Amino acid sequence: MFECRAPISQQEFDQYYHLRWTILRKPSQQKQGSEKDDLERQAIHRAIFDDKGNIIAVARLHFCSLLAGQIRYMAVADDFQGKGLGQQLILSLEQFASRLGVTKLSLKAREQAISFYEKQSYKNIGFSHLLFNKIKHFNMEKTLVSDDFHCDELSTALQKTWHSTIPMSKAMKVTVGYYDQQNLVTTCDELFNKNLHNTMFAGSIYTLATLTGWGWVYLLMEQNNLKGNIVLADAKIRYHSPIAGIAFAKTGRSLSSGSIDNLLTKQKRQLCVEVQVMSGEKVAATFNGLYFVLPK
Repeated sequence: MFECRAPISQQEFDQYYHLRWTILRKPSQQKQGSEKDDLERQAIHRAIFDDKGNIIAVARLHFCSLLAGQIRYMAVADDFQGKGLGQQLILSLEQFASRLGVTKLSLKAREQAISFYEKQSYKNIGFSHLLFNKIKHFNMEKTLVSDDFHCDELSTALQKTWHSTIPMSKAMKVTVGYYDQQNLVTTCDELFNKNLHNTMFAGSIYTLATLTGWGWVYLLMEQNNLKGNIVLADAKIRYHSPIAGIAFAKTGRSLSSGSIDNLLTKQKRQLCVEVQVMSGEKVAATFNGLYFVLPK
């Protein structure tokens, strides 16, 4: 049995990078370390493990913009070629990207791999570059269509409400990436929200988290045709690590508690909402907000 997931321990990451180097860099006499770049910490990593815990295939996804991502460093061990592992990696990364609202993926395929990617519905755009002045690469793209993503009236209304009533949300370009009545994912413009260290400004992280929690309560109310004023009564945030790339804030039913039912009783209701602000797959900040809904 094969398992597809992100590496967790340092030992697994060492295996992950070693396979990447062995397949993609060693044949061209490149030094170890050349298989990494500056985006590793903010990327989505996938590895396939055999039944003994050995990594036999790897791939990576990073985000180029709010709606676009790029797959890189696809590699499958020689003894496991032709077993569908590459397709499994692609599917895992595509599903992750779709649930963040990413609508387009790109990659740079080696000439011999073009037919494989075409079978995964990637379109050959044309020649890209020569790697190490000898290995031809071609640009390929795919538009993602997810049945789970509901860019419907509710999420559109939430985004319009943010931008029309909270000027900072419009300046930050806070947007709904994904919403399916169980989960909400938001994001914002990377460049506008950077600090002098070229990472995301702590105030922007806090604002994105606050709006995401507020947005979750708003969506709950809209789903149930309830009216009320949402206010943040209390909040705390823990910053775990810097965010060097695009941030995604996530919340949902599993991260919230409380009820907004029975607003007609003219009593305020309170909801506790946890928001996780992500850098790649790592939780970079954890926000806990206490929201009151005041009947109108």
